[in-house]
Amino acid sequence: MEKQILTNLEEIIDRIKKAAVKCKRDPAEIRLLLATKTVPANRIKVALEAGQTVIGENKVQEIKEKYADLKAIPHTNHFIGHLQTNKIKDILKYDISCIQSLDRLDLAVKLHQRLLFEKKTMEVLIQVNTSMEESKFGVSPDKAIDLVQEVAQFETLQIKGLMTIGLFSAETEKVRQCFRILKQVQEQIKALKLPNVEMKELSMGMSGDLEIAIEEGATIVRVGTAIFGQRIYPDSYYWNENS
Repeated sequence: MEKQILTNLEEIIDRIKKAAVKCKRDPAEIRLLLATKTVPANRIKVALEAGQTVIGENKVQEIKEKYADLKAIPHTNHFIGHLQTNKIKDILKYDISCIQSLDRLDLAVKLHQRLLFEKKTMEVLIQVNTSMEESKFGVSPDKAIDLVQEVAQFETLQIKGLMTIGLFSAETEKVRQCFRILKQVQEQIKALKLPNVEMKELSMGMSGDLEIAIEEGATIVRVGTAIFGQRIYPDSYYWNENS
């Protein structure tokens, strides 16, 4: 098991490097985030001990369950799933450094209120629904700029960029279009030079499409299956969760 994870990890790192070089980007610009939904702590430890530093969970319950086991190994935690407002208090207990899935104003308001109360700040990415699928969360691309402007008013929330989940499709150009849309939104927001808004991160691309995402400007790719193995349910099951 351990050997397989390490082999898989090497292959993914190699894929990232090759994709970056192919489009004349510096591989150091692209971070690998370990998508660890349903992956037990002992398997995650293998990747962290091999030098990986960023993990992303989809569910608050899983963060709770693995927190104690992983705490001793230096890493940062990102939250990449749909966040319900009633889970905000929980999520702030577990050293989350970035919420990649901020997609609506009411969540921003409640997050801000709680962070003020706890005298904390939080890095966030605005999640954009670039595939226009009803099953996916995220603000629509035409409303993303408005949401960024609204969230920028909250001094506890540090906007670092955008996140999207591309189309689950074997049709490369349709997938690419999702990533291009995110890049276009990023450029439009950059041009506005909004206070409290940094647009340095584009979190997009997963196991099956990371090369396309890197070609279109990804700075964070989220990979789980290709490192830790197949899960019982398809990815779409986890991205459509309501908890």
